[in-house]
Amino acid sequence: MPSLAGKTLFITGASRGIGKAIALRAARDGANIVVAAKTAEPDPRLPGTIHTAAAEIEAAGGRALPLVLDVRDEARVHEVVKLAAEHFGGIDILVNNASAINLSRVTDTPAKRYDLMFDINVRGTFMCSQACIPYLERAPNPHILVLSPPINLQPKWFASHAAYTTSKYAMSMLAFGMAAELKAKGVAVNALWPRTLIATSALNIAGSQLGTMGRTPEIMADAAYDILTQDSRSHTGHFHVDEDVLRAAGVTDFDPYLVTPGSQPMLDLYIEG
Repeated sequence: MPSLAGKTLFITGASRGIGKAIALRAARDGANIVVAAKTAEPDPRLPGTIHTAAAEIEAAGGRALPLVLDVRDEARVHEVVKLAAEHFGGIDILVNNASAINLSRVTDTPAKRYDLMFDINVRGTFMCSQACIPYLERAPNPHILVLSPPINLQPKWFASHAAYTTSKYAMSMLAFGMAAELKAKGVAVNALWPRTLIATSALNIAGSQLGTMGRTPEIMADAAYDILTQDSRSHTGHFHVDEDVLRAAGVTDFDPYLVTPGSQPMLDLYIEG
């Protein structure tokens, strides 16, 4: 059976939410997890730090290396990637999970919010990928997973939040471009997006109680696990949706992922019914 035992995963934004869920799923196999995120001290708005996530990862059976990282800091990105590779003897998988969201119209989006989204979502994905690629090229089954959507050019996805949509689609375009660039070297690059809303602390800050209308981060973790255990030389360049990945793997019951039992989860952005 496929396994991530002994693999080293470098996960940005892994102190909470989807990033932490992916880390915990890999930890159950005995994987090494680099918890690369900004939060080293407790934040009253958002639960979890790199240290609490590391403790959970080790309790789940993995090995953890918590490292403070702001993906906007180029020098720190390269420093942290080097530290991680030296600590665990390489890097097998990069999960570009760190992201910023601001669902506002162009006329209502301050320049600093625009810059934040593009610096974290696009530039952060680019910089972390660039820093990890030399190590990934030496791994036996290397993967980059970008948490970004399939590109859907319907005007409705731009009308109310053009800046955010453009930043997330740019992440997807980077994934697509890197898949083509790295295919000959055997490095898989794929994107993953949820079909429904995912209950994270960040979502609840963006929209009160929206998380109760969705699924838990574990559905994304299980889908990511399926992708990351595929053969990197044959499974690359895809825009995946979590439910589709799991259905293809034989999953038929999605009720265990519901935040509110018996509810009909709300579709996420960029997903058509």
